[in-house]
Amino acid sequence: MSQFHEPLPPTGGKAQSLTPDSVRQTSQPQVAHNVALILGGGGAAGNAWEIGIIAGLAEAGFDMAEAADLVVGTSAGATAAAQVRSGIPAVDLLASVLSPPVQPVGQNRERPPSLPMATVFERMRAISAAATSAADLQRAMGAFGLESDSTLEPGAGQRRAVVAARLPSHEWPDRPMIVTAVDAHTGELAAFNRDSGVDLVDAVTASTALPGLVPTVSINGTRYIDGGVRSSENADLASGYANVVVLAPLGGRIGTLPEGQFEGLRRPPEWGTDLASQVEALRKQGSHVEVITPDADSRAAMGTNQMDPAARIPAARAGFAQGKQEAAWVTFR
Repeated sequence: MSQFHEPLPPTGGKAQSLTPDSVRQTSQPQVAHNVALILGGGGAAGNAWEIGIIAGLAEAGFDMAEAADLVVGTSAGATAAAQVRSGIPAVDLLASVLSPPVQPVGQNRERPPSLPMATVFERMRAISAAATSAADLQRAMGAFGLESDSTLEPGAGQRRAVVAARLPSHEWPDRPMIVTAVDAHTGELAAFNRDSGVDLVDAVTASTALPGLVPTVSINGTRYIDGGVRSSENADLASGYANVVVLAPLGGRIGTLPEGQFEGLRRPPEWGTDLASQVEALRKQGSHVEVITPDADSRAAMGTNQMDPAARIPAARAGFAQGKQEAAWVTFR
């Protein structure tokens, strides 16, 4: 297991739009809560791997779903967060991943409109290379998402139905959970929770709306894109928690994928939105942080295209095996 370490201020109450600076504003917050679970983005394979890890930890006697006082989900991790917070035992969530997918009732079986993936990745690389700050990157990715809506918007209803079918419950859980997205107009981070007045399905659909691949999501008149545009994990939202456990499907994979695969958005450390910087900041503020990234077997199982649904079953199985091993290393203080 990789280990990092630290805290920031607790994020509760109304849904809020946040900037990287506002998230880091409090320099020495009090560590007031015990355990936060951060579930990062990583496509279909990443979601399945996270469920496998959580089921493996539970199998070894370490129930993160029960232990977590807060769960933060970003992109594929938003789906995993809603699954973990549903109250369904981890072993049953894993069994669901290992079962053939069920098509939502009434869903159009025709493929929704799309842009060529290679074209989308090329555009993302160009945006990433040109960005001079985290805010600049987020605004540019939002503009790309809004621009792509002219082609992708007809598939919005179908996509929402797919997301809804993945969620065991369409109601926000009673226990604290945050789902992240990015305002496509301003580039600001939005942290949705049960007090936001936002439908859970809409929040998760927004958090998984990768620009250029799927349409932006309209919530109360504002368009949102994937929360992973700001950070693959948004681990800094665990500020104020004594213990933070981060599951990072993309950890260790950036820069290791073969040519033609998307290696992720460029995030220089000085921006503070990469995982290592966020973990360092949390540790400096007093949190005990542990980060779990895919081991060699899990990386092999997840393959080179993490968006490929065919990678879900092998990724979940590998995550389950890894999770049982990781249980020996996860500690709370």
